[in-house]
Amino acid sequence: MAKAKAIYVCQNCGANSSKWIGRCPSCNEWNTYSEEVVLVSSKSPALTSSFATGNKPILLNEIKESASKRISTSSKEFDRVLGGGLVPGAVVLIGGEPGIGKSTLLLQIAQQFSGKTLYVSGEESAEQIKMRADRLGSTKNKVYFLAEVLTEAVINQSKQLVPDLLIIDSIQTLRTEQVESSPGTVTQIRESATQLLHYAKETNLPVILVGHITKDGSLAGPKVLEHVVDTVLQFEGDNHFMYRILRANKNRFGSTSEIGIFEMLQSGLREVENPSEFLLSHHQESYSGISTCSTIEGVRPFLIEVQALVSSAVYGTPQRTSTGFDTKRLNMLLAVLEKRIGFKLSTKDVFLNIAGGLKVADTAIDLAVICAILSSDVDRPIPKGNCFAGEVGLSGEIRLTGRLDQRISEAAKLGYKRIFVPSQKNNTSKTSGIEVVEVQKVEQVFAKLFS
Repeated sequence: MAKAKAIYVCQNCGANSSKWIGRCPSCNEWNTYSEEVVLVSSKSPALTSSFATGNKPILLNEIKESASKRISTSSKEFDRVLGGGLVPGAVVLIGGEPGIGKSTLLLQIAQQFSGKTLYVSGEESAEQIKMRADRLGSTKNKVYFLAEVLTEAVINQSKQLVPDLLIIDSIQTLRTEQVESSPGTVTQIRESATQLLHYAKETNLPVILVGHITKDGSLAGPKVLEHVVDTVLQFEGDNHFMYRILRANKNRFGSTSEIGIFEMLQSGLREVENPSEFLLSHHQESYSGISTCSTIEGVRPFLIEVQALVSSAVYGTPQRTSTGFDTKRLNMLLAVLEKRIGFKLSTKDVFLNIAGGLKVADTAIDLAVICAILSSDVDRPIPKGNCFAGEVGLSGEIRLTGRLDQRISEAAKLGYKRIFVPSQKNNTSKTSGIEVVEVQKVEQVFAKLFS
């Protein structure tokens, strides 16, 4: 017979204690311990362990591979991030900020999915989900909706319906009868996710979970939740911009270097198959302070627009502001321009923006950043048809970047006539239709741009 036991669990990291503690010794957070009642079985561990199942060790070469293949979700961008589609029995966790479009994305996947889908929502009623489905467009008869927060009830309904895909929105709203605590606590999230994991592995049913995130951007709940699931996806973007990026932080069945790009419209999310055409502004006139960079997100090359504005400082301390680019790296590039090249920017305000609301961590954008800053400082536009790809070192040299051939090919595909890249010892690039200019120093780029 199960016995009730009261323990104190940290709601930040999941550490537990037999008594209340003001400061968690694991994560050093204050006042995060709350009391939870856990049902402990009185049976002997030897009787409930897996040793009684009769499983025996098997040689690796004797294990037979499953004949089942990946299941397509009919969304090219979503399948690309997963590595080609859903794996039967896999548990996928999607996290993102509130209002970013997680529920909209999964509802569209449920409508596009070829098989039978069970969409479970603990945050909305069936009528509210139907209103959003009507706004998004087509509603298929193979999509079943269930408003439920009890984990055991969700599993029972799924066993009766036998769907091809199970979507839970969200894991924080579920609770299990095995734990006497409120939904959203560490223990409830852990136990509910474990039950869904066992059910998915037993039935080979792919399960997609929606997870909330904390104010620092990490997934809410215990860290063990990310270890339990097979794939962890992060849905990123800014509510003030239209583009959303889906990237994999963990993927047991594929690569974590792929990304999917979506555009948020009134009718839902639209897949962006060629992001370069949407992230570049087609200006009728030439403006100073604008440059184009060939960057790579994951394994996907595309072009982005870098905008810079340099003006005289109104106040005593000049401002350094960047959107979508690391401010510390911007300060480093400004120091290189002043120390190595001789541009006096210490008394001027510098504002930098990556068009489209993207956040870029690729160091190959350095060359485009300093060219945009110089163009704004001298108030001379960069000639059209020029593209840049290169990392800038502290001595002002242009350093090599990875996958240079892909960057050059993407620029040539979009009609650019010239691209500035670092010098290579063994240049094997044979891209036609674009002039590849190899440079070693920053001043060489300036001389060829504004000669």
